Amino acid sequence: MPNSRSYSDTETEGEIFNSLVQYFGDNLGRKVKAMPLVEETTLLEDSSVTLPVVVIGNGPSGICLSYMLSGYRPYLSSEAIHPNTILHSKLEEARHLSIVDQDLEYLSEGLEGRSSNPVAVLFDTLLHPDADFGYDYPSVLHWKLEQHHYIPHLVLGKGPPGGAWHNMEGSMLTISFGNWMELPGLKFKDWVSSKRRNLKGDRVMPEEIARYYKHYVKVMGLQKNFRENTYITSVSRLYRDQDDDDRPDRNISTRHLQIEKSQFIKRNWEIRGYQRVADGSHVPFCLFAENVALATGTLDSPAHLEIEGEDFPFVFHSMPEFGAAINKGKLSGKVDPVLIVGSGLSAADAVLCAYNNNIPVIHVFRRRVTDPSLIFKQLPKKLYPEYHKVYHMMCTQLYSVDSNLLSDYTSFPEHHVLSFKSDMKCILQSISGLKNIFKLSAAVVLIGSHPNLSFLKEQGCYLGHNSSQPITCKGNPVEIDAYTYECIKEANLFALGPLVGDNFVRFLKGGALGITRCLATRQKKKHLFVERGGGDGIA
Repeated sequence: MPNSRSYSDTETEGEIFNSLVQYFGDNLGRKVKAMPLVEETTLLEDSSVTLPVVVIGNGPSGICLSYMLSGYRPYLSSEAIHPNTILHSKLEEARHLSIVDQDLEYLSEGLEGRSSNPVAVLFDTLLHPDADFGYDYPSVLHWKLEQHHYIPHLVLGKGPPGGAWHNMEGSMLTISFGNWMELPGLKFKDWVSSKRRNLKGDRVMPEEIARYYKHYVKVMGLQKNFRENTYITSVSRLYRDQDDDDRPDRNISTRHLQIEKSQFIKRNWEIRGYQRVADGSHVPFCLFAENVALATGTLDSPAHLEIEGEDFPFVFHSMPEFGAAINKGKLSGKVDPVLIVGSGLSAADAVLCAYNNNIPVIHVFRRRVTDPSLIFKQLPKKLYPEYHKVYHMMCTQLYSVDSNLLSDYTSFPEHHVLSFKSDMKCILQSISGLKNIFKLSAAVVLIGSHPNLSFLKEQGCYLGHNSSQPITCKGNPVEIDAYTYECIKEANLFALGPLVGDNFVRFLKGGALGITRCLATRQKKKHLFVERGGGDGIA
């Protein structure tokens, strides 16, 4: 590959095509007519060239995948000793190989962590050894840019790199530890210390994370792979006919190569959408790809209770809405409580937000406080004291008919909301059928969210473990191969991040590792085929 991955605006014609030639070997270039795919401006254009990979979603999942597809490879550091002695001995066996070139199933065998995906647990323990025990050990990996491993790709996103992090109103609450939010090769602490003078603890604000991700893409030289303001309308599989070899617009002529049964890049997918330009107009585009990676996250559509009165203006469905109402002073001085529905971290954030602003809270959730699947059970107390404060209140400040509502916070486990009324009242019902009516100042429903996969057939439902239900992070993630992240029900389609149950940034990086290893392995097989197949002067 070229020595520099940064492109100037004048290098517009066929730049990614040249990457394709490099991808398959220079001799192939003499066989193929160069065609521009995407000009090195911010605009997408229709193209008859087929890309090896198109990534949908430019949050941390898409960014990390682009980093590894761009040729960055992790190796065991020479001085590193992993605290897990069994894992360390396995790593020593192939110290000369990058982790991408090793057997991920062998390395991840026997490891335990807070993800159900074994490669996610493996990569997390390499990047943050024993993090769940409160240790801040350095990563045992170091990274090298090996440009010959570059796999041409595009990352498509609605906004700037960073995805949903740019939409979070972070002025109210801090979130996870900065080093858990960081991506490979750029320590968050180093970046943030250059941006603000005094670091108060390890907790950071969402807007800082968003700026970090945007900066990461720039400093790692990934910008040329990213296109902003893109909205996908359809991703559909293409089936090739036998007489397709005679089409004039095909990307690589197997007829000329005298290799009829093998395609170097199969036109498996057609991606259609539009790009919003500066004047607000929409410019349609159509791309072709051999592989598509879904990295959309799951924050597109907040889940609803689907009950009467839920569309009243005092009922919010996101933290930004609730935070904006507080910041504008709409809830200050109110004596009526805020109803918060849900038992996850977003609901806990809302509880803390109201509590810290002296707004009384009614907290309603369907589960028992002893339910082992509650997220609080998975968070170390020492690292997340504020969330455990919420959990402690959930367990101890319970509603009873005798005590009535408590002044600052009242917990309603095993309850659900029956309806909202126009006079700002709500009706709650317990598991035993007992009903209560309360007057509210606002309601915040935070019971999860669904990804927007409307561009896929059946809204993507067929990809889930339960094909009759929508895809959700916890209840019905996309069903994938545990080590390649390829969808079980759709070849050449991959998924990572929240779509496969990895809601924490520290675990979604494993998806990038699994996908990169899979694609790199297939690339080697193609090269091997070309070398052995010979035909027509191909080396």
